[in-house]
Amino acid sequence: MGLLETPLLDGRVLLVNGGSQGVGAGIVRAAVREGATVTFTGRRPEVGAELAADTGAHFIRADLADPAQARGSVEETVSRHGRIDCLVNAAGLTSRGSLLDTTPELFDAHIAVNLRAPFFAMQAAVADMKGREAPGTIVNIGSDCAHGGPPFLAPYSTAKAGLAGLTKNAAHAHRWDRIRINGLNIGWTETEGEDAVQRAFHGAGDDWREEAARKLPMGKLGQVDEIADFVVFLLSDRSGVVTGSVIDWSQTVIGASD
Repeated sequence: MGLLETPLLDGRVLLVNGGSQGVGAGIVRAAVREGATVTFTGRRPEVGAELAADTGAHFIRADLADPAQARGSVEETVSRHGRIDCLVNAAGLTSRGSLLDTTPELFDAHIAVNLRAPFFAMQAAVADMKGREAPGTIVNIGSDCAHGGPPFLAPYSTAKAGLAGLTKNAAHAHRWDRIRINGLNIGWTETEGEDAVQRAFHGAGDDWREEAARKLPMGKLGQVDEIADFVVFLLSDRSGVVTGSVIDWSQTVIGASD
């Protein structure tokens, strides 16, 4: 950033739900760098406290599977800072399950975190924006699994497809309120959470990242800092009038085949 450039989120109040690790934590860091006043949620207080100390952002301990806590994250942000200008829904549950072996409990858990939590956080954020007759921006972190996904991610893919539909529905409903709502369907990304999933569910060894990179067109997994920069751009005025877009941020070209 040049000395005369204004930070992209200068003066904005931003809540990142699911911001204590992975992509969410990357967004917290990028948003603070770009001038935002940031709050973020997570379930593990020690992890949240460490990121808060490192960035100056405010940590809210919350289990987003509870709709009251999803709404409450917005309410606490508004109580602390007087308003909310931007919201990112980055929390995600990626535990495995196919059509045949998914239990009702696993299905409900995916819907609760990956779809219901964003719905009610958006409900609270949009209510604040409309109440103040102020514009705002929201970004929902989805997945390219919204287009179908692998068999072992059936409930996850179902919830992320719902999130893509919710993003468009809400964007259309509130376009005249100047509230821009977009989604980012990210592909395979290198995070600490993905490392844990690869080891727990797929028997991956220490070299799984290198093995995966050799099989990918760009020679690497998706990177958190690159995604975070893109999200900050979508939250900022630099992304112009765009709303209702669900962007495939992936090296898989959906619908194409060899």
